[in-house]
Order: sequence, then C-alpha cells, then structure tokens
Amino acid sequence: MFKNYIKIALRNLWKSKGYAFINVVGLSVAFCVSVFLFLTAYFALSYDNFHADKERIYELYFFANDPERVDRTASMPFPITPALKEDYPEIESIARIINGSNVVEYKGKYLDKNIKFTEPDFFQIFSFPFVKGGPQTALQDLSSIVITENMAKAVFGDEDPMGKRINIGLEGNKKQYVVTGVLADFPENSTLQFDGFLRSENVGGYQEQKDQWDAFSHSVFVKLKPGIDKLAFEKKLRSFTAKYFAETFTQLKKKGATPDDRGDVYALRLQRLEDCHFNREISGGKEGSLIYALMGIGLFILLIACINFINLNVARSFIRAREVGVRKSLGALKKQLFFQIWGEAAVVCFLGFLTGVVLAVLSLPAFNAAFRSKLTLEYILEPDKIALLVGLFLFVTLVAGGYPALQMSRFNAVEVLKGKVSLKKPGLLRNSLIIAQFALSSLLICCTIIAMQQVDHLRNQPLGFQKEQVISIPVGSKVNGQTALRRMRNRLANDPNIVSITGSGVNMGLGLDRSTSRSVIGFTFKDREVTTDWLHISYDYLKTLNIKLLAGREFDPAYPTDSMGRVIITESMAKAIGEKDPVGKFFQTDTAGVKHQIIGVVPDFNLYSSKSEKKPITMYLSHSDGIGYIFVRVTPQSLVTSMEKLKAVWKEITPESEFKGSFIDENTNAWYKEEERLSQIFSLASGVAVILSCLGLFAVALIVMEQRTKEIGVRKVLGASIPNLVFVLSKDFVKLVLIAILIATPAAWYFMQLWLDNYPYRIEISPLVFVAVGFAAGLVAVVTVSFQSVKAALMNPVKSLRSE
Repeated sequence: MFKNYIKIALRNLWKSKGYAFINVVGLSVAFCVSVFLFLTAYFALSYDNFHADKERIYELYFFANDPERVDRTASMPFPITPALKEDYPEIESIARIINGSNVVEYKGKYLDKNIKFTEPDFFQIFSFPFVKGGPQTALQDLSSIVITENMAKAVFGDEDPMGKRINIGLEGNKKQYVVTGVLADFPENSTLQFDGFLRSENVGGYQEQKDQWDAFSHSVFVKLKPGIDKLAFEKKLRSFTAKYFAETFTQLKKKGATPDDRGDVYALRLQRLEDCHFNREISGGKEGSLIYALMGIGLFILLIACINFINLNVARSFIRAREVGVRKSLGALKKQLFFQIWGEAAVVCFLGFLTGVVLAVLSLPAFNAAFRSKLTLEYILEPDKIALLVGLFLFVTLVAGGYPALQMSRFNAVEVLKGKVSLKKPGLLRNSLIIAQFALSSLLICCTIIAMQQVDHLRNQPLGFQKEQVISIPVGSKVNGQTALRRMRNRLANDPNIVSITGSGVNMGLGLDRSTSRSVIGFTFKDREVTTDWLHISYDYLKTLNIKLLAGREFDPAYPTDSMGRVIITESMAKAIGEKDPVGKFFQTDTAGVKHQIIGVVPDFNLYSSKSEKKPITMYLSHSDGIGYIFVRVTPQSLVTSMEKLKAVWKEITPESEFKGSFIDENTNAWYKEEERLSQIFSLASGVAVILSCLGLFAVALIVMEQRTKEIGVRKVLGASIPNLVFVLSKDFVKLVLIAILIATPAAWYFMQLWLDNYPYRIEISPLVFVAVGFAAGLVAVVTVSFQSVKAALMNPVKSLRSE
C-alpha cells in the first residue's frame, strides 16, 4: 500500500512538474531563510544556559523611582559585597566582577589580555569547569591568578602553566602572580568573557574605595540558597538599603519621588541571570527585540510559503476533482484518499526541506559574514538543532499538506462526477490566504523602509562635535598613554597637515579596538541629586573636536592649576546643578573630596551615541590619569597621507603597540551597527516574502486562468478587447492586494512606533511610506497577474470554447 502511494505521488508530481517546481523552490527558500533566522535566535536565547543552578543566580541592581525618570543600574560600591554576605544567610555565594585589561609578560613576551577581578566565590556561582586546579585552591591568596586554556597556550605554549609566575601590568605598576588554576575556555554563548581572574583586592584604588558606599564601579552576582524566593528576599533587602543608602532616600524624596507599585522609592533588587544578556538598561546587554524580530520574521516567511502551498494544492484539487470522484466511486475510503494526497504533499515538502538545508549549508559563510553570526556546521548538526529542523519540516508538512488533503478527501463523488465542483467562484479561504501573505509582505517592506530611515536619521543627528577629518588612535595597554601623547605632539609639532592633537580616556564611537568605557559619578549639589559622565581629557580637546565654548575658557598650559580641580562642563550639567552662570562656581563629588571649580561651559554633545539622550558631562585635566585614545585633526586634503604618516610615527614612538587608527566618522557609524543589522534582516525577509508571494500569486493566477478558459473565449467572441479582458481577469487579485495593504498599514505603524519610542531622537513616520509601499505592492501584483491574463486573453477563442 505504502509503495503504491509513493509511486502514484511521484507520477502525479511528474505530470505537474511546473507546480511541483514552484512549490519546491518556494519551500526551499523559505526553509533556508527560516533555518538561519531560527538558529540565530536560538543561539542568542541560549546565552548562559550552561550554568548549573542558573535559576538561583542573580545580578544585583539598584532601582530608583526618580520623578524625572526611573533609573536602574548594576554598578555597585565595594563594601556592599562583604556586608550582604555577613547580614544575609540566604546568600550561598556572592562575588564582584570588575572589568580590567592588562599586559601579561612572560619571558620577554608581552600579550594584551582581558583580566577581570573577582572573589573565590565566583567559581561557586558560575559553572566554568577547571582543566587544572580547582575552585577550592583558585584565588587562594592575593598573588594567585586563574587563566583560561586559550591564555595558557598563548602565554606558555606547551609548558605546564601551574605554578608558573607571570607579570601583569605596565612598568611602574607591574606585579607578579602565580597560576593556581586553568579554566576551560568559555562557550560562545557566555555573557561573561575573559582571559583570566585576579582577586578584587588587586584592582587599582581598592584600598581607597573598599569602605566608600558612594563609589559605584562594578557588578555583583549572588547565588541564593535552594528554596529562597526572589521577591521575598528583595523585601528583606529593604532594611539593608535604608541602612546604608539613607542619604539617597532623602535626596529622592526631596525631589518628589514616590513609591512605585511595589512600594519602593529606592531599592536593591535582583535580575535573573538569563535576563542579563538582553537587558541593555541594567547590564549594558544587547537588544533583545532583535532576537524576537528574527523569530517573527522566520515565522512570517514560513507562513507565506505554507500559504502558497495551500493555495496551489487547493486550487489544483478542483482540477483533480474527477480523479478523486472516480476513486471514491471505485471504493476508496476517505482515509486512503487523505493519506494519498497528503503523501504527495509530504514528498514536495521533503524535497523543499532537503534543498533548503543544502542551501543553508552552502550559504552559511555568507550569512555569518553579512550578519556577524557565529553559526557553524557542527552547531547546526547538534541533536537539539536537528530536532528543531525536523520540527519545522513536520509543521510545514502538516499545515500546508494536511488541509488540502482533508478538503479533497471530503469531496462528494456524485457532485464531482456531475461537474458541480469548480473554481470559477473564488473561495473565502483562497482569498484570505492571498490577503494574509501580501499583508505580511507589505508589513515587512514598511518596517524595512522605516528602519532604514531611522538609521539615516541617527547618523545625520548632530553629535555636538565635528567628526570629520579626525583620526582616533587607541593607545592600548602596552604603552603609557600620557607618554605616547607627549611623544606624538613633539614628533608632529611642525607638520603642516596636522591641525591639533589631544587625548582622552574615552573614544568617540567604536574604533578598531571595539572597546568602550564609561565613568559616571553621582553627588549632591544644593539638595539636587546630580549624575554626570566624568571625562578625562587633555589640552586642545575642544579644538580638535571643534566644540565651541559657550562661556569661560578651555584648559590651557599657561594655567598650571588647571590640573588641580578645574573642570569644563556641558549645558545639561549646568542645568543639573541649577546654575545659569556656572563659570567660577565650585562643587564637590563627596564630602571629603576635592572642590572642583568650573572654568568653562560647552554645548551638549554625544559622548556615546545619539540612540540615547545627551547626558551631563564633566571634563577634567590630569597629568597622571591614563590616556586611552589620541585624537588627531588633519587637513581635509591630507586624509590618506596623514593616516599613513601617523602609522609610521606610531611605529617609531611606540614599537611595542599595534597601530589601530581610524576616522571618528567611521567610529560613530559603528554605533548603529545593530540598527543596520535589523534593517538588513528586514530587507532580506521582505525581499524573500515578496518573491514568495508573487510566486504563489503567479501559480494561483495560472490555475484560475485555466479554469476560466471558456469564459475568456465567450467574452472574446462577444467583442471584448484584450485590455478589457486583462482588467476583468486581474481586478479580483488587485482588490485582494489592496485589502492586504489596508491591513498591513496600521500594523506596521503600530509596531514601528513601539520600536521608535526606544530612541530619544527619532523620525516621525510619514504616510508617504505606506502610499509608496501600497503602490509598489499593487504594481507588482498587477504585473504578476497580468502576465497570465494577457496570455489567456491572446488565446484563440475557438480553441478556448473547445476546451473542457
């Protein structure tokens, strides 16, 4: 029986090669694109799932119900970790994680490595397995270091790293550590990425900050004991917050802060480990909406392919109606007919699935390069991924093949043989499916256009500084930034192509080192709670970035005291402290600290990205703090030659450090890579959706024209012109496309408004977008259907009237 089903299925498919080809092509493209999108989303959602007891691991963060805006931050003061461990027995383990980057030296070899600072409890919280050593002996004293396998191989080669001594840090700040453990390399889906760990007591400034409750600088993770409820524990933390952060409570209440729906004005709360990777506000994670957009788009494309498949099979079911009627009259059971017809659909789905998987494997490198993914063939062939692929295949087979088979198996044999079953009047199902697929296609096109407009808007948003003709050079960790800046100034002092040179602790945009840092300080000024970015700069910073002074002056070597508590602030910082004329005013960031005098005010500028509002910025001058980046403004006519000159000079003055210079306008464009990636995905999806929709519409139109052959012949005999026939045959399909556009327009407007609300600087959606998309979709539909309409209209009416 099964053999006969397969034989008949293959015979029928061979007789209808055109329809089978359209189905296989549509399904293979849909499967290929959906496989990539679903696997990318699956990989992203698997972040940190490999940790044992992950449901008991949390990141601490502060919640402040500020009247101006709700604030959440994961930055913690040093004394909070030992205090919590002592006061709360519900905590099984607690550890700080402090970011760091250091030069590692061993036998004259220097390497840049990502060395973080933590406590021994770290290895009780997270499941990073040890290859050598163990959590009991790791970081047992302040001279211990734990490294990864990758770092061990890079530093020691084939030597056994255990017990070896390595130097970490630059000259003048170099310390020796002993390797007491080697960790297996972290998985690709780990939010925490590192090369090694030192004890947190080794971090710079620890002794000064270990008892300061107002110095926020790092993240803290806790692992609660089994059975401890998160919400109940957060309630217990209220007394702790009230005890150690009473001043913050007072300041918030003075500003008019009221309790939120949980009754908190200021609270210490817990964020689940699984949320850390996607929580941009608290943890600085990635945008989670992109992942759900991927899954939604993948589902849309599968649905469009399924709709095509259903439409074609339902349409062809009327052509095969007599076959079904004959089979029923000869005794075929409904169940047998269902499995026969569904088997044919399963064969087509299998061919489409197989072709789609082959396409996915062949185009994997191109997909990874285009969308910066990390998918590998081994990842795709893992058992759970194979289960996902098989699940997609079964879903499409059951949905797309099952319904037409069920409909055909229900045909009444008598009505079929009398010719009462036809497709002359379009069914509600077919029309609904055509509307659905064009609505999805139009929705994706609208989203693509709006996303691209928003990216262009962000790029063109005034940043508050002149980004053109400025080269940014990351100093790296192998050389002292102050020394490198001084040498660079001396070496290029008489170069006519160099306009000015400066240095800063923070890059403008994302340079070739792909690194960024941020220092934020909060303090109270005249009963105002003030938060500001604390930015270390050098002389000529304003000149190099072409930032104009509004009042006062910039730092000048003629004033030696500028490095002793003098600052330049932005307009929003002046508003934050409530001073209309702030030049000459003093403020303190803590009661025992230095009094800072304001010597200049500049307009607001985007230190990080125009995706967020311009924040208050305080700039200070220091001859001892590190310079992370050197900025060089060059003349417009010497862009290429100046880059080559800087590269040569850099090699001359800092031979131990790699040159990674880039133009700031390139760096600032890198701020919007995620939005660009989203618009690229929308573009790919909308293109595939339109092609699949047109492919389905083309095939359905072909079948409908075959069904209306006699009607066309009669109309021609009665004098209908070819344009008139094309209009009559096409208008029903065009109506469906217009209805689809009317459905897609409000949906696209609603979803893109939600997305745009995440940006303080955003576009207003223009109605012209929807008009243009509607016109384009209608035109595509007319062209698609008209091809078949014209072909049918040109047919010889005598031949049409003789056809069955």
